[in-house]
Amino acid sequence: MKQSKVSIGLINPKSPENVGSVMRAAGNYRVESVFYTGDRYQKAVKRDPNAPYMSRKISENIPLSEVSCLIDDAAENMSIVCVELAENAIALPEYQHPQNAFYIFGPEDSTIGQDIIDRADAVVYVPTVGCMNLAATVNVVLYDRLVKSAERFDSNELIRQSRDINNTVKAGA
Repeated sequence: MKQSKVSIGLINPKSPENVGSVMRAAGNYRVESVFYTGDRYQKAVKRDPNAPYMSRKISENIPLSEVSCLIDDAAENMSIVCVELAENAIALPEYQHPQNAFYIFGPEDSTIGQDIIDRADAVVYVPTVGCMNLAATVNVVLYDRLVKSAERFDSNELIRQSRDINNTVKAGA
């Protein structure tokens, strides 16, 4: 099976905590790169350089890059998937993820512009009552992608590689 490629685009994120949590999710779900637009994130980091670093070791090698236009920086072979509470969007449980995807998420306090929505290959939404936190939405979408993928894992080996060094518990032992 060919290795799929996944990238994330964030439109003008404002919270270093949210971006850090997105980076942690990117590491956990094997995302190749994360891009962002706007200047709010950098301003927030400069304002509070002691903001918690949430990404952890799992994502330290994933590039986080500022770009002027997410779609212009998407790789040619990737499907553009906007995640937004937009009319006529596809509910995430019904959505079939493409092999190679560039997921675009809107800002915490606004929406993805119509110009980007119009250029997307798909627009999906998480069917919740109200909107979710940016990092939570990224986690839900990436988990949904994993669950629907054909990729399978040796559970015990994955658990041993993934858990904290202080965790040695066993179920049914």
